[in-house]
Order: sequence, then structure tokens, then C-alpha cells
Amino acid sequence: MQNKFKNHIVKNLPFLKDKKLLVAISGGIDSVVLVQLLTTLNFTVSLAHCNFQLRGLESDLDEEFVINLGEKLNLQTFTTNVLINPNGSIQLAARKFRYEWFQELIETHNFDFVLTAHHADDNLETFLINLTRGSGLDGFTGIPEINGTIIRPLLPFSRKEIKAYATSNNISWREDQSNTSTKYVRNKIRHQIAPVLKEINPNLLTSFAKTIDNLKESKEIINDRVKDVVKEITTEKDGILKFEISKIQQLKNPKAYLYEILKKYQFTEWNDVYDLLSAQSGKQILSESHILLKDRNFLILSDRDFEIAQETSYFIHENTKEIKSPIHLTFEEVTQENKQHKNTIYVAAEKLQFPLIIRKWENGDYFYPLGMQGKKKLSKYFKDEKLSLFQKKDIWLLCNSKNEIIWIIGKRQDQRFTSKTTSKNIKITLTKQN
Repeated sequence: MQNKFKNHIVKNLPFLKDKKLLVAISGGIDSVVLVQLLTTLNFTVSLAHCNFQLRGLESDLDEEFVINLGEKLNLQTFTTNVLINPNGSIQLAARKFRYEWFQELIETHNFDFVLTAHHADDNLETFLINLTRGSGLDGFTGIPEINGTIIRPLLPFSRKEIKAYATSNNISWREDQSNTSTKYVRNKIRHQIAPVLKEINPNLLTSFAKTIDNLKESKEIINDRVKDVVKEITTEKDGILKFEISKIQQLKNPKAYLYEILKKYQFTEWNDVYDLLSAQSGKQILSESHILLKDRNFLILSDRDFEIAQETSYFIHENTKEIKSPIHLTFEEVTQENKQHKNTIYVAAEKLQFPLIIRKWENGDYFYPLGMQGKKKLSKYFKDEKLSLFQKKDIWLLCNSKNEIIWIIGKRQDQRFTSKTTSKNIKITLTKQN
């Protein structure tokens, strides 16, 4: 196995050479064999072990075994002890903590990659688990060998090969007795289902590897098509994506395309996402990181951090020449008004009552639009301008000390505060938006 492993590294993972590697080690046979193979090939290796204290003394003995192995091989060893109290699956919570801890070690100690000991049988079991739960194509393309800084160099090797190598080289490891219990889905598949499949086809893992390769190729074709569709249906401005609903509805399977386009934004309720196409304007769906909004003819996607507290106000005192927060404005005394445009207004100095206020709009706000007769509610103005929810939230108002609107900044001035040719005027310019 050692030569086969070496050849696999040279052919498929050559970038690992001369890199600083951190190996995730439980003390079980798979991770111990991975460490032995890497050290035999003279890789620069450190060890990382999580003790979740789920098996009492046995968990502590696992940790002790890993520490002793690190000392024996003269390897730097990191350990952490943590009690997991999840709302859901202990396994998922432990996995999340483990990978977050690995990332911290990478950043703190400048490791290049984290190596885990997942192998071919793990890949098969994961595939079958996803099959029982119902999965899209992503769930059937196997555990990725390379996933950012996470590398899994044992994926081509079977559990049988790993055990044979450990036995022939007198390698010691820790046995996790919970792995024999069939109360867990993975163990039930490992001990009751996979053996039957291997009996039907003794070359099951080889055939399965070919199937995974075929599915990965199919996924690449899908990804290429999705990229083309995204170009056709999407526009982007200031980090906000707009998807044209009519074009989505013309696709043969809109729901499938929405899944492929939006899955990376952590949405999970795909029926709700699909129903948004025909929902009333203003309806929105939240993921952990993003907002998807139905706005007339578009689905609009934005980061949740986009939302800004409505109550925040900023004050501008007399003789101020420039402000940089929350937006960049300059104030300049002028005697003559030049051409006015949406990012520059001219205000009669005597009409300004300080301190000026910059704030977000509120329900009930109104102004007197320049060039129109009478007043208009901002909500009606925004509707007429066809501004989306996100665009409305991004707008700032410049007001006087009485909270009267002088300028919808970057949009429209209030005619009550226009300049006079016979008086001193203030030129206010929107220079840059944050």
C-alpha cells in the first residue's frame, strides 16, 4: 500500500510536497495509518485531536494514545477538550466544531492543509446514506478529495487495504466500540448493507468509483449550463443580484435551476424559494446569510448584513466642510449655481437650519419634489421610481434641524430648499457612497 499511496500523492496531490500539514487524528486505524504513511514518506506533519468526552474514560484514553504517538514520532500535537450540547445531531455539531478548530490552527500556526483519513468505504457509506435520505446530485458525487484546505489522500483506498497495511507493519490503534453499534445509520450500512452489496459484486468499490467519476462529469456539464443561465437571467449592482422572473419561468425546470443557483447562499426551503416566483411583491425568504426578495419582476438577493438600523441618525454642524460617514458629502459656499445633477444640489444658505441630520426614511415621510407641484410621500415616490426594498433601505435623507427633508441623497432635492441667485448658496455634493 505504501508504494500505491506514494504514487497517488505524486500523480494526484503533488502540491502537498514540502507543505506544512496538519493531520486530523482520532486514534483509530484510518488516521493512524495515514500518519504512518506520511511520516514514512518524510512529509512535515503535525497532529490534531478533538476529545468530545462522549465515551468517558475511553475518550480520554484516545487522547492519551494520540499524545503518546506524537511523542514517539516526534510530531507536534494539538488537542482540545469540549463538551457538545447541540440542538440537533451530536455528530453534526462535533463535525462543525472540529473543522472550525482546524481552521483556527491553520491561521494560528500557518499550516497549508488539513488532511483527514476518509477512505473508499466511507465514500460508499456516505453515498448510501444520502440515497436513503433523498438527495440531489451533490449528494451522489462523493466526498471531495480536495475541498479548499481540506485534503483526503486515502479516498482511493479501501478499509481492507488500510487494515492489511496496519497489521503487516505492526501498527497499533484505538478501537471505538461505538463503531460496532448498529443504532447509528452509518454503522447499520457499514455492517449490514455494504457487506451484502460486496457479496453481490466483489469489485463494488471499483465499480462505485467509476460511478462517482461519471456523476462528477455529469455535474460539470450541469455547472456549465447553470453558468450560462445565470448570465442570461442575472444583473448585478453594488453586491445585489437581480434574477429576472420571466426568464426563470421560461426554463424547463425552474425549481432545479433555482436550487443550483442559490444553494451556495444557504437556502434550504426550496418549495418556498420556488413559490416566491408567483408570490406578491415584497415577500422574502431568509437563509442564515442572505435575503431573497420578490420585487415585482425580479428576485433580488442580498447579504443579510445589508440591513442598516433605521433609527441611526448623524448630525452635521454649521461650517462643516466634509463628512465621510455614513456617506461622503462635501459642503462648499458658492455665489453661482452651476448645472445641477442627482449627486449635487444647491441650497440657499439662509434656508439651512443646523444641525443638519442624515437619517433613513420612515413611514409618513414626505417632501416637495423639485420640479413638481405639492408634496409627495416618500413611499409613493419610491414606488414611482420602481425602487426595490433593498434600494429603499440603502437611501439616506438629508434633513434640517426640524427634520424636514432637504434632499433624498443621490435622487431628488426638495424644492423648498433650492438656491437663490441673489443670496449665498451651499453646494452639497455626494462624492462617494460607502
